[in-house]
Amino acid sequence: MSDAALQNSSIALLRGQVLDRLRLRDRIFHFSTVAAALIVLAILAGVIIALFIGAIPALCNFGAGFLVSQRWNPVTENFGALAPIYGTLVTSLIAMVIAVPFGLLIAVFLTELCPIWLRRPIGIAIELLAGIPSIIYGIWGLFVFAPFLQGTLQPFLIKVFGNVPVLSELFAGPPYGIGILTAGLILAIMVLPFVTSISRDVFEAIPPVLKEAAYGVGATTWEVVRNVVLPYARVGVVGGFMLGLGRALGETMAVTFVIGNAHRISPSLLAPGTTISATIANEFTEAVGDIYTSSLIALGLILFVMTFIVLAAARYMLLRIDRRMG
Repeated sequence: MSDAALQNSSIALLRGQVLDRLRLRDRIFHFSTVAAALIVLAILAGVIIALFIGAIPALCNFGAGFLVSQRWNPVTENFGALAPIYGTLVTSLIAMVIAVPFGLLIAVFLTELCPIWLRRPIGIAIELLAGIPSIIYGIWGLFVFAPFLQGTLQPFLIKVFGNVPVLSELFAGPPYGIGILTAGLILAIMVLPFVTSISRDVFEAIPPVLKEAAYGVGATTWEVVRNVVLPYARVGVVGGFMLGLGRALGETMAVTFVIGNAHRISPSLLAPGTTISATIANEFTEAVGDIYTSSLIALGLILFVMTFIVLAAARYMLLRIDRRMG
């Protein structure tokens, strides 16, 4: 065999070895990604199964009445989840009603109107708000925010809406300081940085040519935001909304400090209440007996299902938007 043939054979062998190594690396990468995805699904399935098994004694004992009963008496082992469910939904609703508009407005200001020299300080302040531990929010809410509301906002709301139908029921009773409204406001402050940061990031990712074209045909800033920025970034905005809602639904320590931890439903937002996460945090270490412990685990299962329903509804809404927008 000539030298040229030997050289070609060596080159071919070398290329084959390189290709084999590349194929092996690709297989390892493929199996690693598949394994990571399966591990996530396995963990999720494990959580669901553990919650369901733990909740079976309470669900079998109380049946569907567990979801519609306000009773919560550890002495007689009579438990119902309605009051925690109500508190969780109402406080989260208050938080999102306040945080989403303010978060979007702040994001629009930072991306469209804010001077360059001011964007970084405001952005850092927002990131610092997101990094504060929830227990700090709870302590601040209990010792500073709640007394402030008790002496200012709550008496004002009682006085202004005292003779207004429906609103008089929402803002009735003595100003305790703590309660459903206080917890909702604390959650709004905690959720605001997440909504703002994600909205700002997706707004900054919009191609400048789209906004420049809108400005070029005479559109105002409001028209650009309404007709270009928000439609283009709708998926990211909804993602920020859902992340904030998930934080609000599952928040524990801050809510526990300021909500009052009362297992009852009151039409007044100023009255004390409780949430699912606050109830579990307060009572799990003190739970004695299988039914008591199982009832708390059942609350965790309900919170898990609520979160899943919210995420599924968000995905469905995004699909509807995509179909409508073509």
